[in-house]
Amino acid sequence: MITKFLLATAIICAMGIGSADAQIRKTAKHQHSRIKQGVRSGELTKAETKNLAKDQRVIHQDIKSAKADGSVTGEERKDIRQDQNQASRKIYRKKHNKRDRD
Repeated sequence: MITKFLLATAIICAMGIGSADAQIRKTAKHQHSRIKQGVRSGELTKAETKNLAKDQRVIHQDIKSAKADGSVTGEERKDIRQDQNQASRKIYRKKHNKRDRD
C-alpha cells in the first residue's frame, strides 16, 4: 500500500515539474514574440530592442545553468519565473512609452 502511494506521489511530482518547465519555455517563447511584434509595429526602438534581447539571453542562460545538473530545483524555478515576470513588465513598459522607431 505504501509503495503504491509513493509511486503515485513520484509520478504526480514528475508531471508537475515537467509542466513547470513547459510553462517556463512557453513564457520565453511568448516574450520573444512580443518583442518581435514590437519591432514590426515600430513600438520598440533599436536600443530598446537590444536591451530586451539582452534580458532574454540572460534568462536563457539561467535556464541552461539550472538544467546543467540534470534537474531544476524549486528555488531555481522560482528565480527564473521572477526574472521572466520582471522582463515581461519591462517589455510592456518599453512598448507603451512614447518612443517610436523612426
